[in-house]
Amino acid sequence: MIEKNGDQGSVNADSKSELFRRLPSVDELMRGDAVRAIVSRAGHGATVEVVRVLLEDMRLRIAKDAMTEQQISAAIKDAPQTIERQLQEAMAFSLRPVINATGVILHTNLGRAPLGREALQHATEVSQGYSNLELDLATGERGERDVHVDRLFVKLLGDTGGEVTTIVVNNNAAAVLLTLNALAEGGEVIVSRGELVEIGGSFRIPDVMAKSGAVLREVGTTNRTRISDYEQAINERTKLLLRVHRSNFEITGFTEQPSLESLAALGRKRGILLMEDLGSGDIFDLREVGVYGEPTIGASLRAGVDVVTFSGDKLLGGPQAGLISGSRELVAKIRGNPLFRALRVDKMFYAALEATLLAYLREDYHSLPTLRMMRLTEEAIDERAEHLMRKLRISSPQLYIAVVATRSVIGGGSAPGATLPTRALAVSSPDISADSIAQQLRAWAMPIIARVEEGRVLLDLRTVEPAQDAEILKAMESLTRA
Repeated sequence: MIEKNGDQGSVNADSKSELFRRLPSVDELMRGDAVRAIVSRAGHGATVEVVRVLLEDMRLRIAKDAMTEQQISAAIKDAPQTIERQLQEAMAFSLRPVINATGVILHTNLGRAPLGREALQHATEVSQGYSNLELDLATGERGERDVHVDRLFVKLLGDTGGEVTTIVVNNNAAAVLLTLNALAEGGEVIVSRGELVEIGGSFRIPDVMAKSGAVLREVGTTNRTRISDYEQAINERTKLLLRVHRSNFEITGFTEQPSLESLAALGRKRGILLMEDLGSGDIFDLREVGVYGEPTIGASLRAGVDVVTFSGDKLLGGPQAGLISGSRELVAKIRGNPLFRALRVDKMFYAALEATLLAYLREDYHSLPTLRMMRLTEEAIDERAEHLMRKLRISSPQLYIAVVATRSVIGGGSAPGATLPTRALAVSSPDISADSIAQQLRAWAMPIIARVEEGRVLLDLRTVEPAQDAEILKAMESLTRA
């Protein structure tokens, strides 16, 4: 028995060695006409890497007795197609456009505010060649990049009681960090305990302040802070009073908060600057669409705030940016801080922001996707939803399709608690779970991101562009075929 087993082991070893010998080398595969054609398209290095991985996978399968001689021959014959496919997968873009059917207008995971067509066109025009980013065309001398948007903010913010200027950095956290460092490094900044917010990614106001070199001085309680709390906390080290807009949560019930006017008056009385972190950055009066409690940038400046920071890609509806608006003297001091250069943005952001602001000046709100989605009426969304439902019931009879009333949210750390009435397509199936349907929609060529509620997939059409309806129909039909 021992000899028999030994003989069998020897036979297996010989057979496996023969299978290994049938594998071509990397060079042999690379010399084939089909693979050489792939190299001309994808490059030598990338192709060699895929070839090596392919051969190593075959060696591992042979070692595990998971590959026969016939399978090896077939794999070698199909190697060019396999290499081509794997290269396409490896070299495809990871960052892709998706269809947002969640009903969350400013969805942080999906890139927040979608840009308008003019913003994209202007960014393309100034990026594909050279531009006058820092050139004064009138004098031929070096200029400042902020002028392209500052001139527009001056008009949009209106009469604020003084000369206001605006500069741009890469996001609002950077704007807060830079402003605190420039105006309060080494000194104390007084903040209400109810405003020590945490933004996305676990970044907190106290952490940003610590990095700025300023010292946090908490006053009041979580739900109630009075003007007297600020006044009693002021000392010789106080550099700033800071108001942080609670843009991503609400405190209701037994609450108290001093007005901006009273804080500004206290600041003037004691010779201390007042800064406000508005976060969401609202220029458009959201009361027109039924959203209340979101302060506008201009209103804060008119109330006496010395410097305001806000985002470009939230309620403003532009590219990711942090904006700092305030008196010319203060903003010049902030701009002169060495951190400004490290945090500034490039020509594409200025171009997209400039086009966005020009749309506001023209009152062309329809051209700004964020505002267009917020302004959509319930009746208009219902009409689209009914039309899609009728088509889907014909093309995908195996699915249960209904139009349901639900609520969209602003999202993106803006207007917490505010919702907008909407309509959604509710999709379910006796054969496919809601989670599986949602997963298959995400795997579609143009990924469709929906939400699952009560065993159904909901596609909220408020955040779906009408031109994307056809893609939803095709994706649903593919579910039926699967």
